[in-house]
Amino acid sequence: MIIHLPKNISHARIQEHADALGALWVEQPDYFVLITNHTIKEMPLSLQHIAIAHWTFDTDMQLSSRQYMADTQCVKIGDTYIGGDGKHQLMIAGPCAVESREQIEQSCQMLKQQGIRVLRAGCYKPRTSPYTFRGLGEDGLKLLAEMREKYGLLIATEMRDATHADKVVEYADIVQVGAKAMYDHGLLTAAGQAGKPVILKRGFGSTLQELVNCADFIMSCGNNQVILCERGIRSFETNTRFTLDLCGVAWLKEHCNLPIILDPSHAMGYAYGIGDLARACTAMGVDGLLIETHPCPACAQSDAPQQLNHQQFCDMYASLQPIAQAIGKTLV
Repeated sequence: MIIHLPKNISHARIQEHADALGALWVEQPDYFVLITNHTIKEMPLSLQHIAIAHWTFDTDMQLSSRQYMADTQCVKIGDTYIGGDGKHQLMIAGPCAVESREQIEQSCQMLKQQGIRVLRAGCYKPRTSPYTFRGLGEDGLKLLAEMREKYGLLIATEMRDATHADKVVEYADIVQVGAKAMYDHGLLTAAGQAGKPVILKRGFGSTLQELVNCADFIMSCGNNQVILCERGIRSFETNTRFTLDLCGVAWLKEHCNLPIILDPSHAMGYAYGIGDLARACTAMGVDGLLIETHPCPACAQSDAPQQLNHQQFCDMYASLQPIAQAIGKTLV
């Protein structure tokens, strides 16, 4: 249950109500939001005379539910936005990882020429094997900050674990919680307290309900600037890296009030399929795309097979423009 309470109640009194119900509470500009477990279906007697409004739910998809907020939440990204009226589709692009000054500068130059606002690049890489490149760490973050200053791009980068969460929050404009860390409550709490947009990637073995529950975890910490990212789930198929769940995206669009972006790079795992998937995602009317592109994919130190070279990326990006226009979207 979600209950809105007036602002003339003290924080101490709100906490008393929360403690009595085993609930969480969040302060909004015009009211307090009290969130209980979804199994509570009736308004407590102690709140009946002061509650402004309340909603009951069948699951713990509550703050992120269209039953609670029918319109898609608007997430501000620099001088633009996604969600809200649904007119914008955001392109977030760049290499899998920051590898060198030359590599990341070439990437920034290309993105700037294409009019793209957001650079993605990892500094702390959650690798499957311990014997592979795991990122430049804080040195990579400093390089990204330098590129932001030079090229005016916003930075999206991932928190791998709690040991560096504060550093990522300090440097990033958009904080990413990766698929392998989706259940890490320490990172979800850090993201909820960051005061910045958060990309939450679906775990490759996670249900849609589990994804939105993690989104609610972030939102219950006071941060509504959450973007869901579908990046493929593990299935019986072995000829692609994962399976991009467009059926799941359709369900999220219907039931969830958060913007949704898609990551065809990780879903496909091979550069040859990225363009087709990106065009399909654009036609579906999602709020954005996350694409990996590298100056020299063959030289990449992580995820080399799935990264587009810069010419491939530019050709793909150009092909998205008429599709977006046909469905009333503007690429930003």
